[in-house]
Amino acid sequence: MAADPTGTRREASSAESDDELTTLPLDVRRTVSRTIDPRATRAAFDDLDWLGTPASEPGLPAGRRRVRTDLDYVVPSGTMTVSRGALVDIGAVTIDGRTVRVEVAWRSASLAPLFPVFAGELVVSDDALALHGRYAPPFGRFGVVIDRALLHLVARGTGRAFLDRIADRLGGPGAGASPAREV
Repeated sequence: MAADPTGTRREASSAESDDELTTLPLDVRRTVSRTIDPRATRAAFDDLDWLGTPASEPGLPAGRRRVRTDLDYVVPSGTMTVSRGALVDIGAVTIDGRTVRVEVAWRSASLAPLFPVFAGELVVSDDALALHGRYAPPFGRFGVVIDRALLHLVARGTGRAFLDRIADRLGGPGAGASPAREV
């Protein structure tokens, strides 16, 4: 059951129910010590060679580009980085004043059912980058249960490493002293 805007209870549609039960929010943010120029951000996303190798596939929605790359997960102690091959989709880039928004999604390049799938938006402002979206843990509803114990650390760590990589690209090495964090 779900509440509609008037507060009355109603049956949730199966699409609503499945989405709510099998995807989880991912929100991470990273501040940077230098001002990020919106034009430089757009230029970085016009040419994705820095992110990976182009991987065009049939059926890719218009306006999306796909790259094959490695996504990193830094173990919380910081002593080890684990990388996995991924397909990253970059969608429309929009600029509103000094804020840039970029559609972004990723999934494993192999063994896709064993790794989370993410879809959301990168938001770049003068002094911060944020990643907002939802991810689907592997194994459906059972994966959501496992996520509470362990997998959420991997999803959030991957998001933080992705933001760190973009910050390095937009601001050069050492672009910020503040590592990505959950919001």
